[in-house]
Amino acid sequence: MVDHSKVLLAKDLVGIMERLAPAGLAEEWDNSGWQVGDPDAKLQKVLLALDVTWEVVEEAVKNGAQLIISHHPMLLKGIKSVRRDNPAGSLVFRLIQSGIGVYAAHTTLDCAEGGVNDVLARILGLEQIEVLQPLHYQQLLKLVVFVPVSHAGAVREALGRSGAGYIGNYSHCTYNLRGIGTFYPLEGTNPFIGTTGRLEQVEEVRIETIIKKEESGRVLQAMFEAHPYEEVAYDLYPLVNKGAVYGLGRVGRLPQAVTLVKLAGIVQKVLHGSCLRYGGTSHTMVQRVAVCGGSGGDLWTMAQKKGADVLVTGDVRYHTARDMLAAKMGFIDAGHFATERVVLPALRKRLNAALAQAVYVVDIEIAIREKEPWVGIL
Repeated sequence: MVDHSKVLLAKDLVGIMERLAPAGLAEEWDNSGWQVGDPDAKLQKVLLALDVTWEVVEEAVKNGAQLIISHHPMLLKGIKSVRRDNPAGSLVFRLIQSGIGVYAAHTTLDCAEGGVNDVLARILGLEQIEVLQPLHYQQLLKLVVFVPVSHAGAVREALGRSGAGYIGNYSHCTYNLRGIGTFYPLEGTNPFIGTTGRLEQVEEVRIETIIKKEESGRVLQAMFEAHPYEEVAYDLYPLVNKGAVYGLGRVGRLPQAVTLVKLAGIVQKVLHGSCLRYGGTSHTMVQRVAVCGGSGGDLWTMAQKKGADVLVTGDVRYHTARDMLAAKMGFIDAGHFATERVVLPALRKRLNAALAQAVYVVDIEIAIREKEPWVGIL
């Protein structure tokens, strides 16, 4: 039964958000993170949007939302004053007066697994997807813990449930060795096994597993709760092994080759864009496709190096388009808005799943007043 009395604070939801899009993935120039608000505010409703505009803020006010999670930071370029008589300052005033916080996941959500670019690649039907421009590698740790034989199974299960032991598509991976542990309980201790003031020898299991550095706190907490000892003997070793790769864009293959013009039509239909443009020979067959949500035109050389026939992105500049055509690289400019907004339904689904698992009840909605900034093409 769902516990309706459990209160979700804004900082709790941000903690979940940062597990999906870790703060460490932010580019140096970016301003992902808290923009405005009280991390200790109680949440009942949350609004997801690409941008924090007047329309979005008024929708949040009308819906009774206490937090907006946006993709683009509202304070990316910084402001030197907060005044009611300028656009940026008046928006901050409105948010604070209405008790609405803003948290932005910008390049963090671009780079993250399951973020903007993963969703864009999947919704276009790409297979064998890989990161287009790697920027970060997940840091892995080796966890070693010593457990009495009687509790080894319970500790292994706790480690697996908390996220330890992932190697590729395998979970709960551990290595186990039996041996003899010794300890001498001093005065004031309350040992699970043994007697104070006497040297003890206990048959124990050495459990080794791999954990992600950003999840180490949660894994260790689960381990401590399952472990019977008053003082748990464990070690953490940094590994040279590279974990998951994070970065901008994705590249993959269509199930079968299509013409450039047909792919442009597919992109238009799937993304519901209103300002699509494309460049290249219309009837050229394409199959290996690179994508980058937002402004990804500068990644075209990387896309070409990875064998892409075409780049799907937004905000392609004139000279960049000329360079791509000269290199016989096709491109589809579906717009900044359309190539990024696809992430919002997927993000809502993932947040709802995480909240349900943690037994929180919060209403998460996607902004409907947010529209493509371009009205149309005459």
